[in-house]
Amino acid sequence: MDDMNSRQLARTWPFKRYKAFERELRNAASGWFSQKGLATHSRMGYCLKSLDLWPQNIICPDVAEYIKNEHERNLGKDSFPLHKYLHHGLSSQAMVFNLVGTLIVKKDLEPLRIIMEEAGIPWPTGEITAGFEYDDRAVFNEDSGQPTSVDLAISGEETGRIFIEAKLVEREFGGCSVFSGGDCDGKNPASYGFEGCYLQHIGRKYWERMNEFGFGEPPLGSGPLCPFVSYYQFFREVLFALKKDGYFVLLHDERNPAFLKVSTDGKESGLWPFLIESVPSEYANRIGRVTIQKLVSAIDGSGRHHDWISEFKQKYGIE
Repeated sequence: MDDMNSRQLARTWPFKRYKAFERELRNAASGWFSQKGLATHSRMGYCLKSLDLWPQNIICPDVAEYIKNEHERNLGKDSFPLHKYLHHGLSSQAMVFNLVGTLIVKKDLEPLRIIMEEAGIPWPTGEITAGFEYDDRAVFNEDSGQPTSVDLAISGEETGRIFIEAKLVEREFGGCSVFSGGDCDGKNPASYGFEGCYLQHIGRKYWERMNEFGFGEPPLGSGPLCPFVSYYQFFREVLFALKKDGYFVLLHDERNPAFLKVSTDGKESGLWPFLIESVPSEYANRIGRVTIQKLVSAIDGSGRHHDWISEFKQKYGIE
């Protein structure tokens, strides 16, 4: 390949590119909004005209009503923030409301149980409760500001908790805002000293939890660069789940190459296999992933949700 230019070499890249995936979902969202005759952004047909129109981004009206009620019920509290791009056709929060929120409203979590157990994640026992945007300020001593919040929590009255983070078109797990805000040089405080970590200075217990569960020992946790710079959200949510004696699960779109991609010769790459290497072996069985497509298939196969699951597939371009 020495005689090939960069454009020719680009065509030999063995993985699907992210832009092709994003374009696919944008086209599906634009088509769905257009078919419904909904008012969209002048330059982005895949986004509704304004945030207050977000209920139109939800397939089932009773689910939109449930979300409204839950949000209003928690006003003045920490839980249930509505994302500022909830009206966007590619919003992961809207997606999980459409997919799992509908199962909650219809009181049928069986499809979710099936795919969790297939992924090796034990289903909670006893009476099951499910709720969005779960938080607990005590875990990391987050006494001010927006606390760590997990998209969805499934809890059993007797045993078990599953904490689910939903990703649709995201390119990453969110990084540390202190670094992006210019107040951190990115050095790993575990290597260079905690006096340089603003979060440690104000009493947050992120590094205390990292050490408690042995995350400071693998290469990513003990290297020269702070793992929170690029992977802050991943570590916070995994540690949150472990501290709450639960399981952490990533719910992602199998088409999104940012989290998992497979080359033409079967080689896996992406954020997920990379970050899993940083998890101490004794906790590896408490962290897993499932795909949106797997859940859609389980819902479809149940025969109980034909009134909405076909529209979900159309909205998100799932065949």
